[in-house]
Amino acid sequence: MLLEFRIRNYRSIRDEVVISFVASRDKKLADTHLVSTGITSLPHVVRSAAVYGPNASGKSTLLLALHYMCSVVAESATIIQPGQTFNVQPFRLDAEYARQPTEFEITFLLGGVRHQYGFSLTPERIVNEWLLVYRSSKPQQWFSRSFDEKKQGSVYEFSTHLTGPRKLWQETTRPNALFLSTAAQLNSELLGPIFRWLVEQPIYFGAGLSPLPDLTTQLLQTEIGKQAVREFLVSADISISDVVSMSRPGFQQRIQLGPDGAKFSREEREILMPQFVHKTKHGSAIFELHEESQGTQRLYALIAPVLDVLKKGRLLIVDELDSSLHPLLVRRLVQMFHQSQLNPMGAQLFFSTHDTSLLDRTLFRRDQIWFTEKDQDQATRLYPLSDFSPRETEAWEKGYLIGRYGAVPFFDEPIQPIQAAG
Repeated sequence: MLLEFRIRNYRSIRDEVVISFVASRDKKLADTHLVSTGITSLPHVVRSAAVYGPNASGKSTLLLALHYMCSVVAESATIIQPGQTFNVQPFRLDAEYARQPTEFEITFLLGGVRHQYGFSLTPERIVNEWLLVYRSSKPQQWFSRSFDEKKQGSVYEFSTHLTGPRKLWQETTRPNALFLSTAAQLNSELLGPIFRWLVEQPIYFGAGLSPLPDLTTQLLQTEIGKQAVREFLVSADISISDVVSMSRPGFQQRIQLGPDGAKFSREEREILMPQFVHKTKHGSAIFELHEESQGTQRLYALIAPVLDVLKKGRLLIVDELDSSLHPLLVRRLVQMFHQSQLNPMGAQLFFSTHDTSLLDRTLFRRDQIWFTEKDQDQATRLYPLSDFSPRETEAWEKGYLIGRYGAVPFFDEPIQPIQAAG
């Protein structure tokens, strides 16, 4: 369960920004929109958070930063090779920041215990790394790591709470690898679950990207899965009365990389294809996926990931959730995370959108809406709707569109009519 995420000096983000899922004391929609943490100091978290802002304001950067952090955790000890550099981009419009490390920190609940993990890095190395665990109100710093310029190496500090062959893990950790990832690969019983949470819990889809529809088609192979897909589509009210799968012969292309370069091969195999049944009072017809609208194709591809996230209590991150989807479909997806019977494990949704119709007091709480905008130095600012203390009856959509909350594009001059030639 995500509590908080901090970023500093990443792409358009210069100064530290913080996105928090910790709920305010507001009692509105508490029964449906909040999840209990069991922690007195932060009793509840929100099930979803939406980010608004004009184009190029940093919305995508915010979501991408969380994905990038988890990718470094997943790959630094295995995929990244000795001497290889990180593809990290600091804020480049300030010479001072362009030379400084990029920093990430995430706070989450694992097994009912708060964990606070972070690191800073340059393209060449990990500069700092730390882990705090709150088994009580006072945090335990299990380890910290910092780069010593004079020694040209990392200095480690360990707590007695972190047991295991720490010296071996330290000596095995490369300059361009995380200690957490290295220790987890070497079977640390305490750090392994933390590593797996960071790698497995968040599911990210960038702007305009969708998961492969094959994941949803696989669900059609069981009666339970087929029923779940059918109910999802029918509830979305997109005129599909049933969905089935059909096996067809096809080819799968494989790429093998070797010393002589890439080799391509094709092998024949059975391919599962979804088919959609549409019915009217005048008859019925079956359509294949490519014959459906772009919105239906994207919704179908999202079904399996959404159902998996809801079932396992994971975190779904989607940039431009409203892309190719009708506003009512987006609203329906959001509501699924707010319904405890559909979301019993406390799954969370973190997304960006331009769909202002979702700025609705019946759909969100004030602490679930966030805005991004650029300051005069072209650096991203992030702030919540709750900063404005909107009135109980205030129309959020109208307030946003007239610029009350900022984070909207402003035009210096009106568009001039085009003069006809002649």
